[in-house]
Formats: sequence, structure tokens, C-alpha cells
Amino acid sequence: MEKIYLGGGCFWCVEAVFNQVRGVQSALSGYMGGARPNPSYEQVCTGVSGHAEVVEVSFDPSQIELSQLLKIFFAIHDPTTLNRQGNDVGTQYRSAIFYTNEAQADIVRSVIAELVAEAWWTAPITTEVAAAPTFWVAEDYHQNYLVRNPQQGYCLAVVAPKVAKFRRTFSQFLKNSDSGRQSFN
Repeated sequence: MEKIYLGGGCFWCVEAVFNQVRGVQSALSGYMGGARPNPSYEQVCTGVSGHAEVVEVSFDPSQIELSQLLKIFFAIHDPTTLNRQGNDVGTQYRSAIFYTNEAQADIVRSVIAELVAEAWWTAPITTEVAAAPTFWVAEDYHQNYLVRNPQQGYCLAVVAPKVAKFRRTFSQFLKNSDSGRQSFN
């Protein structure tokens, strides 16, 4: 198994998508890239800690390549808006990739160069790319948030549409449909 840490706005969105990706063993919401040890959600939300909301994605590279995980990641968020995803504004919502080794760093840079060359966006990519610092697991109530709160307003308006986009665009990478996972089409 390998791990990579992805920040694409609210971690509920990123986690909900990657929990449905074939080859992903787990997607765990947490915090990374700030100065305060073991920050609370409140400290992260106010920007005082400097952390980004990220998801620790544990994946089996024999089932899905990192480059494909990154393309899914870039497709489900806007990497061209600095410190913002939709109405979520602040450094905690920055687009970020924290790699765990130099081979991953090379793949990240290669995928970004490919997406720029293919003109996926008209604006420059602002995604922070850095070696992974300490990962702090978010509070329990943030884990599997969409599955546990499917009727919550933010989930209906923001999270579920991102999951639906992933399911439409990358259906070949869905985990088995009989896995007992709730569908959010």
C-alpha cells in the first residue's frame, strides 16, 4: 500500500469520492501543512493553525496508478482558485498534494504538466505540492461524513454532486457495486 495526501477544499468531498475508488483501501479525513500540533477542526476552520483539510488516501498501486488517482482528484475540484473551493474560502480549503516519496513527487509534477499541456483549465494551477508533513486525523464525526449524513444540506448541495461527477466520469474506477456502498448519483 502507498499513501498520498490530497487537499481539494472540504475534506468531506475528497473523502466521499476516494472511498468509492477501486484500489483505495481507505480515505481518512484530517489536517496537514500547518504549524500547530494536533489541531482541532475549529482551529483549522479559523485559519489560525495554517493547516489544510486533506484526505489520507491509502491505495494499492497494483490496482490503480497514482497518475489516475491524481486525474480523479483534479477533475473533482478547481485547482486554479487559490485558497477557495466554491463558497468555501480560506487557506484550509487550498488545493494541495502532499507526497510521501520522490517517486510520487515526480508523478505529481508529470501529471500537472500533462494537464497544463492538455489545457484542462484556462487559469494557472495553484495546487501546493510538497513533501508530506505530519498528518493529523480529523475528529470522528468527520469520517465517512456523506455516508452518515446524506440529507445534510452541504452534502446535498456540494458533496453529492462531486461524487456523482466522479461516478459519471470515472465509472471504470468504481469499486464493485455490491460493496454495500450507498449510491449518490
